[in-house]
Amino acid sequence: MGVITPQLLVKDSLELFSLPDIYFQISEMINDPRFTVQDIGAVIGRDPALTVRLLKIVNSSLYGFQSRVDRVSRAITIIGIEELKNLVLATSVVTKFRKIPTELVDMTDFWLRSVRCGMIAKFLAIERDVLHRERLFLTGLLHDIGSLVFYYKLPEKALEVLQEAKHNRCLIAGLEQEKIGFTHAELGSVLVKSWGLPESLYESIGHYLRPELAQVNKLDTYLLNLASQLSDLSQRGVSIDDVLTGCSKEGLSIIRLSVEQIEKVMENADEEFSQVFELMAPNKRFH
Repeated sequence: MGVITPQLLVKDSLELFSLPDIYFQISEMINDPRFTVQDIGAVIGRDPALTVRLLKIVNSSLYGFQSRVDRVSRAITIIGIEELKNLVLATSVVTKFRKIPTELVDMTDFWLRSVRCGMIAKFLAIERDVLHRERLFLTGLLHDIGSLVFYYKLPEKALEVLQEAKHNRCLIAGLEQEKIGFTHAELGSVLVKSWGLPESLYESIGHYLRPELAQVNKLDTYLLNLASQLSDLSQRGVSIDDVLTGCSKEGLSIIRLSVEQIEKVMENADEEFSQVFELMAPNKRFH
């Protein structure tokens, strides 16, 4: 392959690491005023499994609607077209990419952590009063997606990284840089950008390990960095205080959340996590 770059790896992997056609079809319809909510609902309705998942999510405690929503077109009217597009993306990614063939990672564990990070990022955004906070769920969900490309395309190098890191996530990015030449964050950013997703997603994912490098979406990137660290509290044996103590002055001034607020975030994320995971990956169960 010669010199390996994120762009080459993604280009060489697009057939496997691609989103389903229905996502792009819906995205095009949203941007074309000729199509109505009913038209978009009808397209989604052609995929029964996706329809069931979306309606289950919309009827879950995540949204807390009083009456049952039984049609996708009705769901679009209630939650909004962009929100529905994000849900299609999230459920499509989890269900498709948990089938990636690799011996290096348990895919259920991978998505457990990713969904958890997404939930924490979303609740951090709510606590920080961020507008359109659903994008933070997506950044958390997708922040580690570059690792899957490494596992599949460069399994020997990825195995070296995992063996030397000895399950310490704090060491993984440095080892990736040393052995491969770039990190899973950079690779994930290129993949997400290739899908045509917004800059707020691919910049946050690309710089979440070093949020000070973000140029446009600094708050998103710092919140994603924090969510990723909070996802590993028990594994790392650290407290919320420890995580905040490790943040830079710039990071703390941008995040502007207290220990008490973050404790509330973690409680909310814990309460809804297992339900969200099971809704998104219905053939897997959280234990």
